[in-house]
Amino acid sequence: MQRRSVTSVLAAASLLLAAGCSTGGSPAPAGSPAVSSPSAPGSTPASPSPSAPPAKGSVKVVSTLTTDLTSPWGVAALPGGDLLVSSRDTGKIFRVAADGGRKTELGTVPGVAPGGEGGLLGIAVAPSFGRDHQVYAYFTTESDNRIARMNYDAKKQPGRQLGAPDTVLKGIPSGQIHNGGRIAFGPDKMLYAGTGETGDTGLAQDRKSLGGKILRMTPDGEPVHGNPDADSVVYTYGHRNVQGLAWDAGGRLWAAEFGQNTWDELNLIEPGRNYGWPEVEGKGRGDARFVDPVAQWGTAEASPSGIAYARGSVWMAGLRGERLWRIPLGGRQASAAPQAFLQGEYGRLRTVVPTGDGGLWLVTSNTDGRGDPKNGDDRILRLDVR
Repeated sequence: MQRRSVTSVLAAASLLLAAGCSTGGSPAPAGSPAVSSPSAPGSTPASPSPSAPPAKGSVKVVSTLTTDLTSPWGVAALPGGDLLVSSRDTGKIFRVAADGGRKTELGTVPGVAPGGEGGLLGIAVAPSFGRDHQVYAYFTTESDNRIARMNYDAKKQPGRQLGAPDTVLKGIPSGQIHNGGRIAFGPDKMLYAGTGETGDTGLAQDRKSLGGKILRMTPDGEPVHGNPDADSVVYTYGHRNVQGLAWDAGGRLWAAEFGQNTWDELNLIEPGRNYGWPEVEGKGRGDARFVDPVAQWGTAEASPSGIAYARGSVWMAGLRGERLWRIPLGGRQASAAPQAFLQGEYGRLRTVVPTGDGGLWLVTSNTDGRGDPKNGDDRILRLDVR
């Protein structure tokens, strides 16, 4: 199904106030992570947040759930806790048992054209899965990136258990780089997608393009009441490459974004706002047109892909940075300096997902063509976090 084209006219962004913060309680060296304190005049306040988490956290690797995954990218939890895992370069989806890590191949998504940073990317389980057994995937084809849904009913479809894909949105620009790819259902049960500008930087500010955006749509791929433009699935613009989406306890949406050569970003996402790329990378130096990031990192320290919310903090998986970042939150801002864990211990880190009991699943990404695979890569780790 081809959906309507994007013709959005988005509101200009409000200025966010910036305040730097150093790591580890000591003076911050040049290029160290920085946090900002945003305000959003005229915005609707989110639900009250719990008190801020401790400034310092901890991470313990409890176990390895499974090993020998090939180019894992998207991960989504099924009711009951088992995981669905997408393989970027093979186009396959696997089910991984939360108890014991047994892998079952469910099938290959038709039409996936892997290459560069494209292929089978994000995956999401519909909030209505108990009724309709719908699983969503974001993937690259020969002509575009698109989102499709498939029926997955293990009881009725033994063996290769994925139904034929039903495209809900197509026409997202694709390329060898910057395909975005993260999809997730929000607390409002709408489907969100982070896209990239494919290296064509002008797409990020082009409000008629789906590239370099965060999209919000119904489960059928249609625009949603409350979007900046009633006829558009575009929610925010001015993004370079969004691969992390997560909501905090107050229902606020956070997104991780790759910078170019200077700053990676964690952004608080609000509808209609302009996040600056390519005019600004990182903080906007007081330019009222653009939203400043809540936290930023040098690209060698992060290159962030997936994020998750747990224990009052956003947890961010770093690819080039080969570390897991913890960003404790106090409402709309970081309540303390970002803190890094597991630096260099497991290589590139792609995706992080809540376990449902306060812990995290962490997925490595050493078989993606840019890593240095070790015996057993790639793997899913079970983390205890505080």
